Amino acid sequence: MPKSRIRKKADFTAPPAKQSTSIKLTNRSWVAPVMLALFLIGLAWIVVFYVTEGDLPIDALGNWNIVVGFGFIAGGFGVSTQWK
Repeated sequence: MPKSRIRKKADFTAPPAKQSTSIKLTNRSWVAPVMLALFLIGLAWIVVFYVTEGDLPIDALGNWNIVVGFGFIAGGFGVSTQWK
């Protein structure tokens, strides 16, 4: 039986090098401290409200103090979207 011909493989050529695009990173060193500060302020606001049985932080707000505390926490989550 005759042998099949050996096909010569084409030489490997590397694909052209991609031009790298420079990524512009802005200085966002303020994000983490602000985020943590808002979380802690919100938590402290709610804890103080419960510990003082509604007398503090702002007596006139009543139970809306809980909403204010969660507002600070929500603000912390909002700021966290800027973290890279």
